[in-house]
Amino acid sequence: MTATLRIALAQLNPTVGDIAGNAELVRAARADAARQGADLVVFSELFLSGYPPEDLVLKPAFVGACRKAAESLAAETADGGPGLLVGLPWRDDKTGLHNSVALMDGGSLVTLRHKVDLPNYGVFDEKRVFDEGPLGGPVNFRGVRLGIPICEDIWGDRDVCEALAESGAEILIVPNGSPYYRSKMDVRHQVVIKQVVQSELPLIYLNQLGGQDELVFDGGSFIVNADRSIPVQMQMWEPSVTTTIWRREGEVWACDIGTRAKSPDDMESDWRACVLGLRDYVNKNGFANVVLGLSGGVDSAVVAALSVDALGEERVRCVMLPYKYTSDESLKDAQDCANALGVRYETVPISEPVEGFSNALTTLFADTDEGVTEENLQSRTRGTILMAISNKFGSMVVTTGNKSEMSVGYATLYGDMNGGFNPIKDLYKMQVYALADWRNKHMPPDCLGSSGMVIPQNIIDKAPTAELREGQTDQDSLPEYPVLDRILEGLVEDEQSVDEIVAENGFERATVERMEHLLYIAEYKRRQAAPGVKITRRSFGKERRYPITNKWRDR
Repeated sequence: MTATLRIALAQLNPTVGDIAGNAELVRAARADAARQGADLVVFSELFLSGYPPEDLVLKPAFVGACRKAAESLAAETADGGPGLLVGLPWRDDKTGLHNSVALMDGGSLVTLRHKVDLPNYGVFDEKRVFDEGPLGGPVNFRGVRLGIPICEDIWGDRDVCEALAESGAEILIVPNGSPYYRSKMDVRHQVVIKQVVQSELPLIYLNQLGGQDELVFDGGSFIVNADRSIPVQMQMWEPSVTTTIWRREGEVWACDIGTRAKSPDDMESDWRACVLGLRDYVNKNGFANVVLGLSGGVDSAVVAALSVDALGEERVRCVMLPYKYTSDESLKDAQDCANALGVRYETVPISEPVEGFSNALTTLFADTDEGVTEENLQSRTRGTILMAISNKFGSMVVTTGNKSEMSVGYATLYGDMNGGFNPIKDLYKMQVYALADWRNKHMPPDCLGSSGMVIPQNIIDKAPTAELREGQTDQDSLPEYPVLDRILEGLVEDEQSVDEIVAENGFERATVERMEHLLYIAEYKRRQAAPGVKITRRSFGKERRYPITNKWRDR
């Protein structure tokens, strides 16, 4: 009877659709694990296809290519090295299309297990493309019975782990594609410990790493023994192939104490989530560099700092686009920020094109008062210039609107909303300020920028303004940001009623009602906004689907 088992956890960063590239990651990880003496290498959910593959799996050719890659990998295990546990989409002629895991060993694809509980909430939409799998029993790997629930199988109410324990599983191995949101690691620990208590089995929780469109996967894989101890906690935000040592004592398996990384706090994790999400979006989509408008305000300064941390200063281009309302203070702050970050920095005045648009519209706008339309012409001119730079030089435009602005429509469609990706899309304004202050005091791991003050203090201290008219500040149109953010958290994250927000916080009812109205009428803008990193429990996009045409108000 096997008494010792070495299981390597491959916490890696696959790319959706890059089947060949993901297969090469499997090969490299297997070679690394072999050097560490591993018997089995485990990969995250749908690793071969990349996760989430969404409607790609509806293409038979795509699913067929994944199967062919899996069969090739399985054949390579004939060399006597480690076995493989690899996630992939799999079509079964009898039961349908599944989110599956393949066990490969001894030169063959030994068996498959299919995901039983398909998530259909939040960012997940698996019932759209996959069929529920049958509840299979444990698989036999070199004399050890392994239970393989897949991600939601331990989060839902289907008692998959208990069923596996009752059918003879000795160790539970759970491949996951669990995206980040703030404080998610605590939630994962609670979920896993509950399953360990109910099944009385040790559990390996292996999570994916990397950015995929709006989702960021933070890794942080870990193991919980049957006694509820955590002998292994892998680093968040970092790729790793870590071999764990398992020993049988009587009928119970337990993992030796190994890597026990400390999880970063929420501020560091939020920053690194934005960095990783931006880096992977740029690199996986083949952009050489990025460009953004640097206004002298905190949002663009934070995005510039994130861009440098993600890509390096040589791949970031910042452009100041001043008009007659741009203050000398903003000009200085933008220049100081660019100098601190070491980025390429240019100034392109927009007076001539703005006045050209105004002159062209003189007849149409005759006998009307100047207002938001004329202000938006400034923003749209800036957006056009940034897109022209993008077209000419192949740079992706990084956009800079925060969640507070996106919530209430304090952003200009085809203007400052132009861009390919927005790393702060899911951060409220006060969170942007907090991260700016935090980054000036900390140098996060795996970031390419410099340490020290990379965002000038005056940018953090001054009153926020769009500078679209003389003497303008954001609070001319909006409540103070601490008030606005609390209202929006209630409306968006918690789905609270107006009455609940007023009663809980003591805000004026008229203010809360106005913000709720602005939230709903800005839906059409958000549908056209660039994707951005999910940070909160409820991000705009797939996770919050409200109708654009909507007459309902909470009155």
